[in-house]
Amino acid sequence: MEAFPLHQIAVDKLLVYINRSHTFIHSAVLICMIVYRVSSFLFNKDSQAIPLIPWLLIFSSELLLGFIWLMKSAYNWRPISRSVFLERLPPDDDLPPIDVFICTADPVREPPLKVMNTVLSSMALDYPPGKLSVYLSDDAGSSLTLYAIHEAWDFGRLWIPFCRKYAIKNGCPEAYFSTTIEDHGNKIGFQEERKNIEVEYEKFKERLRIAGESIGAKSSQDHPAMIEIIGSKDPVIADSDNAKMPRVVYVSREKRPSHPHNFKAGSLNVLLRVSGIISNSPYILVLDCDMYCNDSTSARQAMCFHLDQKMRSSLAFVQFPQKFGNISKNDIYDAALRYIFVVMWPGMDGLRGPILSGTCFYIKREALYGRSREKDVDLVQLKQSFGPSNEFLRSLKRTSHSDNKVIDDQDSVTALLQETRFVGFPTYETNTAWGKEIGFLYDSVVEDYFTGFILHCRGWSSVFCNPQRPAFLGSSPTNLSDTLIQGTRWNTGLLEVFLSRFCPIIYGLGRVPLLDCMCYAYFSAQPLYCFPVWCLAIVPQLCLLNGIPVYPRVSSPWFILYSVAFLSTLGIHLWDVLRTGGTTRIWWNEWRVWMTKSVTAYFYGSLDAFLKLFGVKEASFVPTNKVADGEQVKRYQLGIYDFQASTMLLAPLVTLVILNTVSFIWGIGKSSLAGGWGELFGQIFLSFFILIVNYPIIEGMMLRKDKGRIPPSATLFSLACSFLILLLGYTAFF
Repeated sequence: MEAFPLHQIAVDKLLVYINRSHTFIHSAVLICMIVYRVSSFLFNKDSQAIPLIPWLLIFSSELLLGFIWLMKSAYNWRPISRSVFLERLPPDDDLPPIDVFICTADPVREPPLKVMNTVLSSMALDYPPGKLSVYLSDDAGSSLTLYAIHEAWDFGRLWIPFCRKYAIKNGCPEAYFSTTIEDHGNKIGFQEERKNIEVEYEKFKERLRIAGESIGAKSSQDHPAMIEIIGSKDPVIADSDNAKMPRVVYVSREKRPSHPHNFKAGSLNVLLRVSGIISNSPYILVLDCDMYCNDSTSARQAMCFHLDQKMRSSLAFVQFPQKFGNISKNDIYDAALRYIFVVMWPGMDGLRGPILSGTCFYIKREALYGRSREKDVDLVQLKQSFGPSNEFLRSLKRTSHSDNKVIDDQDSVTALLQETRFVGFPTYETNTAWGKEIGFLYDSVVEDYFTGFILHCRGWSSVFCNPQRPAFLGSSPTNLSDTLIQGTRWNTGLLEVFLSRFCPIIYGLGRVPLLDCMCYAYFSAQPLYCFPVWCLAIVPQLCLLNGIPVYPRVSSPWFILYSVAFLSTLGIHLWDVLRTGGTTRIWWNEWRVWMTKSVTAYFYGSLDAFLKLFGVKEASFVPTNKVADGEQVKRYQLGIYDFQASTMLLAPLVTLVILNTVSFIWGIGKSSLAGGWGELFGQIFLSFFILIVNYPIIEGMMLRKDKGRIPPSATLFSLACSFLILLLGYTAFF
């Protein structure tokens, strides 16, 4: 008899029909635009006034925009939603063990208190404590972080039983005590116990504050390995399940300046080896250090997919959306990444599954070991692939399905830790397949995207689980500078993949279905938005200043095509925002952020990728700042842009605004005095659209006097850049 399904799928047929209809119509319009652009240049005498270089730049920009849009349309082909049946899971004794990986790299940018809240929330998951192991990777080798995790363990001996006793869903103490009290009916003693726990939490915070002052938040890129099983010297022996504690392991891998450490991917691979020796759980939850567990049932939700009889053999990971607790109502920086997790990932879920997204995913350990783990591989081949640790090689042949063992023999603990330090040496991976075929892959700083792509190419699938209550909550950058710096890093890594032999539209064909190739290709090609946006924000404006039309007359039937393409693009985005609970303000802000990122984060990310391609620059990684500035947060919540950023980030934005202001005023004046509205309207409207989208920049330059305005020095520098563009453009084009 076939068991009841653990989950179900729902397909919105009306949405599918609307999306596919729009794709076909918009594609036809784009084809007609290409026909117009080519035929007007070759056969229309009036177009001969357009110099060759501007025509090539505009046409190539339109072609590239069309290509990226076509890749993006794959996300809309078959969006689905999923729901789970937790009550149908097997008994706790039959659930598989889970390892939790949490990574931190800088105690200044990632304060230990925030990291420990994530650790505690992971320890409080609604899962058999004997089947749960939490690993904290501290790449900074910080004494403060090590001290903090010991303190967190001590506080956890109070917090974890409290969460289990009263079925607390939000296992993060900072978040829990900052919200209203949950309804626990008439449970005797709850109010008093909650107050006592809150008092202990305040003491815990105070101890960390004092330690921060005395020890200091120091980090090092040159330190030995330090691995410790927290609480192993004082094992908890209790009869009550509520009193049992998950295993907690602190891991600081050895780092030396002379050896590459491969950033987060390298850290995760060390955790893979260390956990393989200690617990070797078949499933792994990966979390960023600020992404705490907001719903303690997330592990059980993930198991509804991993244990499903129809998909368990091919399912690599279950991806939950990244959601953030510090997002304002209008989200002026698109910090929530709303479109990705509300529109794109459900679309990919209807194909082979979503992209691996860096955090908030439950992944199968076996999927990360690749083909090198096959049973007929001999010991020599295993060592060539996985390294020389015999203890780790033995773990490949077994998968733990039992509870954590309490290791109370000091000699056993010492031997175990010695072996884990060995697999954490910076030279351990030399001449092995780690980072190439095994574990999280190293060929890009966006190890999540690249690893997920290769897993899909190997035949694995994934699912997107988006429950009503956010499974995880974190913090997102709430100022312009951090948003653009983070975006630059991401886009550098994405374009690296597109320019490599693993380019999705080349490497993926034949390995994954075409639509999946298109989804991956869109993400890796996304940084190239910078080229058409820069071109279309400069070239038509230079032509306008010289009285050269580059778009059809208003009275021409071809003008309708451009109007339809423009309105179609805006309209489908507005439809996606409104149908997913957004507002027109959010829709407009997302357009604004897209244009801002295109001329900054996408541009600098593309520049970095090309420099690395030619060996001019090495890869770098700077953790996103998790410490919020009070004034910047206040402006963000009020919907006011904060322009406290480097001139390198501000200059492109301000330069294009100045250039479009000049061209708009010139175009209006010339058309009013000398006529020619019909011929130049497209360019005048384009400048006007760019200006209204970027109104906050105009406001920051001319109207604001507060600390968050655009500095006069940045404005003057941008003014000089605008003049240089006008001069060079006139010389080169005309």
